[in-house]
Amino acid sequence: MKRVLVIGLGAVGTVFATFLKGAGNTVYALVKDSQTKHFSDGKVRVDGIWGEYVTQLDGIFSKVESLSNINFDLIILSVKSYDTEDAVKFVKELVKEGTLLLLTQNGYGNYERAVEYVPKERVLLGRVIFGAKVNHPGYVTVTVNADDVRIGQPECLGEEKDILETVCTIKHAGIPASYSRNVYKILWDKILYNCALNPLGAILEKTYGELADNQDTVAIMNSIIREIFQVCRLKGIELNFKTPEDYIDHFYTKLIPPTRQHYPSMYYDLKSGRKTEIEALNGAVVELGRSVGYIPIVNLTISTIIRGKSIKV
Repeated sequence: MKRVLVIGLGAVGTVFATFLKGAGNTVYALVKDSQTKHFSDGKVRVDGIWGEYVTQLDGIFSKVESLSNINFDLIILSVKSYDTEDAVKFVKELVKEGTLLLLTQNGYGNYERAVEYVPKERVLLGRVIFGAKVNHPGYVTVTVNADDVRIGQPECLGEEKDILETVCTIKHAGIPASYSRNVYKILWDKILYNCALNPLGAILEKTYGELADNQDTVAIMNSIIREIFQVCRLKGIELNFKTPEDYIDHFYTKLIPPTRQHYPSMYYDLKSGRKTEIEALNGAVVELGRSVGYIPIVNLTISTIIRGKSIKV
């Protein structure tokens, strides 16, 4: 059994914490001061497509000092991408010899920020492509799953056996997971998926299936995808698909069908007046393009619209 710390008990963090604790691991969570009042009983609950589970964590804290005497095997970072750097700085002293830090956020730049504070060989990327909705703090419903959580070290550093052990821990807890040596390419598959669907679904208040059924929104999503391929080509970023058309075919035939009923998390962020992850998605694509003198105009437009809708009056 492992000693696990989950940072952030949003949708993804609550799923990891609930399943890992239910499998017999020792699981703690770290949340913001303002959120501790929601977790006074220490209980977390998950229901949905993977079944219904309720468990009590070993401790939910807001202060790192409360956890400093624990040698964690695994720390799972599940905060929003815009909080990645602050969260890593906050907990870097907990990443000791033998500790692996698993990043589960959406978008580009999370790994690049994390390795500024934590040794690269200790940092893993996890491509998460299950969907979950927060009903209220500590209670989450898993709505869809398109693939395993794919886990790996982007630069093939560290001990492979330790990564495989982490994958097995998560898989045996009931969360579909597998090891990937090319996790960075797989992460870009998810970036393509999120960039095409999340902002448009949030703006139009449509499910993924509704977006795929409308030829106008299909045209916009295809343009977003083609621009991302162009940015990656100019930046020398390798993708799993040779052409945008290859990915577009995969997108509509393999990825959309199991997630047709899903609303993007960005939709709920806008509805709740929360900050979105647009800067780690389409906004990051725009900045990567700018760095090589190419402006991906559709990604720029959709990023600008999301920023405009995010402004609180």
